[in-house]
Amino acid sequence: MGYQIYLVEDEAKLNEILTSYMKHEGWDVVSFLTGAEAAERIDTPPDLWVLDIMLPDIDGIQLLKEIRKNRAETPVIFISARNSDMDKIMGLELGSDDYLAKPFLPRELIIRVKKILNRIHSQRKQEIEGKEWINGYQVSFSKRQVFEGQEEIVLTSKEFDMLTMLIQEKGKALSRQEIMDRVWGADEFYSDRVVDNLIKRLRKKLPNLAIETIYGFGYRRS
Repeated sequence: MGYQIYLVEDEAKLNEILTSYMKHEGWDVVSFLTGAEAAERIDTPPDLWVLDIMLPDIDGIQLLKEIRKNRAETPVIFISARNSDMDKIMGLELGSDDYLAKPFLPRELIIRVKKILNRIHSQRKQEIEGKEWINGYQVSFSKRQVFEGQEEIVLTSKEFDMLTMLIQEKGKALSRQEIMDRVWGADEFYSDRVVDNLIKRLRKKLPNLAIETIYGFGYRRS
């Protein structure tokens, strides 16, 4: 499938290299050197964003917020020269799907992009067609949408993945490690705080979902 990728990277040489690698995969790549250029395309979202945090004009964090306002479910990979845990956590809390610290090999980015695209789009193919009622919410697995009455509750990609997991595993005690493995991938490592913040956001958006905290272990949907 010919996916479209938006790359936002102000280092011209790196932008050129990453664009070349991604185009080699058969993806349609639109690259930007500034946040302002990228902001003009937010209304026409791609399949995935690759977004540098440190941009010369618009801060990457602010650009991510605008992306999320327009299309919350579109996956975003943050890239940054800053490699602190706080930067990673901040990006993930704001709804990015992955974080890659510079310097990195272009192939590493390709692998991460493939992983996200394969997961997101295979889920869309495999999930049940139609809609299901869950605690007063209407969930469309095929369209990855949630409604309360006529109003859509907009979830990020990770939030919907977490919701799907809670629906599939109703009544089961889910450890934080299992949640990280299934929502982010077993080969990635993030702190428990990332899981807790994801649950916190989901509870705020879907207060009727009845997510129980199992202290010292994880969560369960009752």
